[in-house]
Amino acid sequence: MEEEFKNLKEEFYSDLQRLPCLAELEKLRVKYLGRKSAIAYLFSKMPGLSKDEKSIWGKNLNLFKQEVQKVLNIQNEKINSREEKLDVTFPSVPFKSGSQHILSSTSRKICSIFEKLGFLVTEGNEIEEEWYNFEALNIPLEHPSRDAFDTFYLNLSEKEKGKYLLRSHTSPSQIRVMQKAKPPLAVISPGRVYRPDEVDATHSFMFNQIEGFVVAEDVNFSHLKGVLLHFAQKFFSSDIRLRFRPHFFPFTEPSAEVDLSCIICGSSSNKVVRKKEKKCSVCKDKGWLEILGCGMIHPKVLTFCGINPKKYKGFAFGMGVERIAMLKYNIADIRLFYDNDLRFLEQFSL
Repeated sequence: MEEEFKNLKEEFYSDLQRLPCLAELEKLRVKYLGRKSAIAYLFSKMPGLSKDEKSIWGKNLNLFKQEVQKVLNIQNEKINSREEKLDVTFPSVPFKSGSQHILSSTSRKICSIFEKLGFLVTEGNEIEEEWYNFEALNIPLEHPSRDAFDTFYLNLSEKEKGKYLLRSHTSPSQIRVMQKAKPPLAVISPGRVYRPDEVDATHSFMFNQIEGFVVAEDVNFSHLKGVLLHFAQKFFSSDIRLRFRPHFFPFTEPSAEVDLSCIICGSSSNKVVRKKEKKCSVCKDKGWLEILGCGMIHPKVLTFCGINPKKYKGFAFGMGVERIAMLKYNIADIRLFYDNDLRFLEQFSL
């Protein structure tokens, strides 16, 4: 009896050290104080003891039972004080909900406009092969953009040196789509691009671009002008006008830079003589803002993609998302998009 009682006390205090929660405490209570507990078992052996032994062990067992009850009550209070209680009547802690970044929302709005015109959205690879980024777009080896000062080349190994790079525009998506699919095609491709430019108010080594193109029979420059005018009037204002200036791009012929009539002052150099003392903060009273580049897809590019340039024609255009957002919301510094200043970003929360 004495040995069993000693072992029971040691076991109890050993179990007590491993109490993680109220559920385990209840199991311990049943184990030592329940109807079929270890203490109850020792009480059941009392009839077989002598009168003096009954007096001694009856007292010892009752004291131990009271001790167990007291210790378990104390542990119950400690565990209750540690565990969190849910008070459904207590006011909740306010928290700020997230929202789309201004560049993400701008990109989606642009793509949505073209999707309604029948364009499909596709995203290309940010790590691209040199052939897709340059050669397939009719950009010759001696072109300045292929120099290491203007492109982020990835030297994965000496064997692959110069073969892979961080794409400098989203136009490689155009090549990959035209290789895999047959005309007619109408595709819009958003994504990040990389150029080793020095960061300032209008330049960044990483920015977002959207490339669009159409390939079909009987496509001409008038279709290109109509699509871009529709986009500009849907995204900015129905009063917007566009101006196309001749330009040069290796992958389009003819090519053009597209200017947008100023969305702030609404003037153009040929329409309004401004009487205000201060110049327009956006166009500086020029009346026009450069917005994107475009042109008819060069026949060589179509040939590289396995498309017969005598049967099919195409047009392409590319725009910087940051540039579009800066014009839309009159933002003067591109670095504001990446500074993660909530005071700036929350102005454009949806």
